Amino acid sequence: MTHTFDPTTLREYDIRGIVGETLGPDDARAIGRGFGTLIRRAGGTHVAVGRDGRDSSPMLEEALVEGLNASGCDVISIGLGPTPMLYYAEATLEVDGGIQITGSHNPANYNGFKMVFQHRPFFGRDIQALGIMADKGDWEEGSGTCGTADIADMYVDRLMAGYAGGEYRIGWDAGNGAAGPIVEKLVERLPGEHFTLFTDVDGNFPNHHPDPTDEANLADLKKLVADNKLDFGVAFDGDGDRIGAVDGLGRVIWGDQLLAIYAEPVLKADPGATIIADVKASSALFDRIEELGGDPLMWKTGHSLIKQKMKETGSPLAGEMSGHIFFAQDYYGFDDALYAAIQLIRAASTSGKSVTELRGELPEMINTPEMRFQVSEDRKFAVIDEVLDRLAEAGEDYEEVDGARVNTDDGWWLLRASNTQDVLVARAEAKSEEGLKRLLHQIDAQLAESGLERGPQAGH
Repeated sequence: MTHTFDPTTLREYDIRGIVGETLGPDDARAIGRGFGTLIRRAGGTHVAVGRDGRDSSPMLEEALVEGLNASGCDVISIGLGPTPMLYYAEATLEVDGGIQITGSHNPANYNGFKMVFQHRPFFGRDIQALGIMADKGDWEEGSGTCGTADIADMYVDRLMAGYAGGEYRIGWDAGNGAAGPIVEKLVERLPGEHFTLFTDVDGNFPNHHPDPTDEANLADLKKLVADNKLDFGVAFDGDGDRIGAVDGLGRVIWGDQLLAIYAEPVLKADPGATIIADVKASSALFDRIEELGGDPLMWKTGHSLIKQKMKETGSPLAGEMSGHIFFAQDYYGFDDALYAAIQLIRAASTSGKSVTELRGELPEMINTPEMRFQVSEDRKFAVIDEVLDRLAEAGEDYEEVDGARVNTDDGWWLLRASNTQDVLVARAEAKSEEGLKRLLHQIDAQLAESGLERGPQAGH
């Protein structure tokens, strides 16, 4: 028995595809066979499995479990829930790994798999290995069992453990994603007054796309906050590992701004600690971490890469612009948007300020949304290398952690290759509109020298 995956599905941080076109039950079975084989060869026998609320998730779960069982692994199914609940199961149950079936924030016809192997992220070469094993049929044989564990209440207990936040009036938008039922359990137990939106799980996402980093998807939450004069609002992506937030005035609190707010209580408890953010984050965040006595570290974009760097550095807190926030202080170090929501309440409580005040204290920088443009797979990394060579030759002030991030008197600009698509990603941030224009001109000049152009984008 061998199996060949569609090459577009085995990505850097997870496996993802269009159900019925590039991803189906045979792929799920082969993922189970490969992952189960690696667990067995590492001396393990038990795997936790969870799923999001997409219509295709139960079918893929069934096939995945068959594959895990056929490689001799016993499965503990935790059923429907957000990805961080699966991460929690993997961290606390007697298991050797975990797999969540989820299409994250992709459209309804997508699905995929996020994996943890013996408490560490499973990505990059690990995922490619599943493809190589499937091509050869290099799988262990066996016959495992499948049991279930209802851990939703344990997970909510853990989210609430040691809760010392005050009473607030908060809006919660689950976007019909897998976090909905947990949000309902949480708000029953939190003090204060809570208003929820779209907590019923619906894999067709009838109200809005479950991606809180796109401001258009926060319209319902902003209205809820305004209509009810709430203190703030939080929103979740389709599988609950990314958070979005708005303050009482309806201003978005972006990923790097949330991190700036979280940094204060975290550094109070752990002075001088390393706090990690990805290369897309504002320079105002890195300055704020320094001001609070922390050690800011700029790192590559990608939740698996950040988790790995946290383990290496002993960092208690990390985050990405995309809304993945990782707490290792008093928690497990994985990206959990529900835990991040609770920590936003804690940050307000411990500071004695409202979330609106905390957001208002952050410097107003002028920045572009993420700009993306197609470039062929064989050119995308080459273009970045060309840009880096030219920057070195010109003696520019730049960092090459993940692509090129160039510092100027106006601010900074970034050009990097996406790990998951055939696109280049650009972003710029300045202190003035004029400065931003100059930064965009520099990006365009670099692209032109490599025979590319930015093309029309939404926004700027």
